[in-house]
Amino acid sequence: MPHTPRHSSSKGLYTPEERARRDASPWTIVQGILAPLQFLAFAVSLVLVMRFLLTGSGYETATISILIKTLLLYTIMVTGAIWEKVVFGQYLFAPAFFWEDVFSFGVIALHTAYLWALFTNQSDALQMYIALAAYGTYVINAGQFLWKLRQARLQSASESASDASAPLTMERGTP
Repeated sequence: MPHTPRHSSSKGLYTPEERARRDASPWTIVQGILAPLQFLAFAVSLVLVMRFLLTGSGYETATISILIKTLLLYTIMVTGAIWEKVVFGQYLFAPAFFWEDVFSFGVIALHTAYLWALFTNQSDALQMYIALAAYGTYVINAGQFLWKLRQARLQSASESASDASAPLTMERGTP
C-alpha cells in the first residue's frame, strides 16, 4: 500500500488507517514496554552519575548504567523506526513525528559522543558531563513523545465522542 504523506496536523495525528495499523502492530507494544524501561534506566543512571560527580565514587556503576541506558536508546530507536514504517509507511521522519525524530538524532549523537569519550579514555568527568548533556536532550525528547501520546489520546477521545453523537446509519455498520 503506497504511503500518502499528510502535511497538515489539523487532520489529527493519525488517519483512521494509520490508527488501525498502529493498534494492530506488535511494535506498538514493544515501544510501550521499552519507553518506560528506558526512563527507569535514565532515572537510576542520573542518580549514579550525579553521585559520581558530587562524591567521586561509583564511576564503574555509573558507567554501566549509562551503557544500559544507551543500549535501550539504540534499541528503542531501531524498533521505533520499524514501528514508523508499519504505521506511516516510512522508517523515519513521517510528518506526524518529524520533529521528534529530528531531536532523537541529537539524543543519539550525544549518547554516541559519550561512547566515544569512554572508549578513547577521556577523563571520567568529561564522560559524565557528556552523559548529563545526553540525558538533558533525552528528557526534552521524551517530553515530545509524551505530548504526542497525549495528542493521540485526545484525538481518539474526540473521535469517539463524535461517533457517539452521530446518527446511526448503514455507513456506521448498523443493521
